[in-house]
Amino acid sequence: MNTLGALSVIFDLDGTLVDSEPNYYEAGRRTLAAYGVPDFSWAEHERYVGISTRETLADWRERYGLSAPVEELLAVKDRHYLELARAATRVYPQMRAFVELLAAEGVPMAVASGSSPAAVKAVLAGTGLDAHLRTVVPADEVAHGKPAPDIFLEAARRLGADPADCVVVEDAAPGVVAAHAAGMRCIAVPYVAAQADAPEFATAGLLLRGGQEEFTARAAYAWLVDSARHP
Repeated sequence: MNTLGALSVIFDLDGTLVDSEPNYYEAGRRTLAAYGVPDFSWAEHERYVGISTRETLADWRERYGLSAPVEELLAVKDRHYLELARAATRVYPQMRAFVELLAAEGVPMAVASGSSPAAVKAVLAGTGLDAHLRTVVPADEVAHGKPAPDIFLEAARRLGADPADCVVVEDAAPGVVAAHAAGMRCIAVPYVAAQADAPEFATAGLLLRGGQEEFTARAAYAWLVDSARHP
């Protein structure tokens, strides 16, 4: 039993703990260019924020008429992404502070990410977040990615936590939907500000419309304390 009662916290990784979307965009742009699809834009990339890499690539095959199998595209994109991620991945300072605060209080934590196992491992190790976040569920290890609840339910199972006692921290609509479907409360920190009014975010227990600029470790922790008192 930690200071927040039985509460456990499950973090999304990309766009939530770390600002990896620029690296994912560039890896995607390079991958598509290699297969004859030029001019992949940031606006097009935003469509896939919160969707697993594998499901993104499956959609690309249809959208851009790619003949290469998903496994091949995944290997190419992962190679580009790991190159970029190892060179530089920025942790949001208040998110790092939040993780450290929760760790000091003995709160069980996990990461549930739509990225590949190699990408998740590289980012957590490269940023030092792996010191506190040792329970990790990549999308490859569950049957269905977000917005299905599978990944969060598996994270809860590995933590030995009841889903009703879990709080998810998410930046994207599919993840918020997945948290709600899993029967978990959610702190939503929208990566794409224009999406903050999307109906999916309405189910979040705490919605920070200003995204990372509005998020603070202390305010999030205070909300968790209140959630523990009033489940």
